Amino acid sequence: MSAPLGQPTRGTTGTNRLRRNDRWIAASEALRRASDPLVVDLGYGASGVTAFELATRLRQARADAEVLGLEIDPDRVATARAQLDEVRAGRTPFAADLPVSFARGGFEVPVPDGRRPAVIRAMNVLRQYDEAEVADAWQRVASRLAPGGMLVEGTCDEIGRIASWVDVTGRGRPVRFTISLRLAQLEHPGVVAERLPKALIHRNVRGERIHDLLTALDREWERAAPLSTFGPVQRWLAAVSALKAQGIAIQGTKSRWRLGELTVPWASVAPSD
Repeated sequence: MSAPLGQPTRGTTGTNRLRRNDRWIAASEALRRASDPLVVDLGYGASGVTAFELATRLRQARADAEVLGLEIDPDRVATARAQLDEVRAGRTPFAADLPVSFARGGFEVPVPDGRRPAVIRAMNVLRQYDEAEVADAWQRVASRLAPGGMLVEGTCDEIGRIASWVDVTGRGRPVRFTISLRLAQLEHPGVVAERLPKALIHRNVRGERIHDLLTALDREWERAAPLSTFGPVQRWLAAVSALKAQGIAIQGTKSRWRLGELTVPWASVAPSD
């Protein structure tokens, strides 16, 4: 086997760290309409727990969903396979028959038997790359998708309360950008600036669309402060609704907004050059 493509991730992994991203994938059309609901957890880190959690949540949406965890570091693959043995033996909280496997791989996304994933998740994978390398990484990874498939690439904090990601099509074209925040005790939504995907994290400056969006979101969050009496969800709904009323192309419905999500077309945040 040739060496996997890409750089090893920092390896930080935490229980429930990617829960917000898990439920996004579980609700996606890419998974629900897939003829082969295979999902790849690319660069899962030092522990296989994110793959186990992802498979558990995907099962609720599609009973036949499978998860393949890929890592460049062979020691991490060995660790995850040892964890999987514990799962199979019934010595963990996860179902013993959880449809999960692990293998060594990087941006080439090696999948047995010529299968093509419905979804490839790459969270916290591109953080150590240069911004100029992002488009090529999107193109290379997304080329492995099945028709109608989706690459989800983004970043989150260590405990999964602040996250953002980009949905990328099989042609390597970004189509949507999503913010997902834990609303309880949220001081201001702009905190997500610290956890933007690599393609955007250096663009939160005046004159850039992502800066305009986060500035407007913080402004409406402050304006909606009186609604805090009714809870942070009502305050968030008011802020998001205000942005939509101003002509910002907010996608989704209130059922998604209630989760602390805000999704816009990529064109609404795309870098200016």
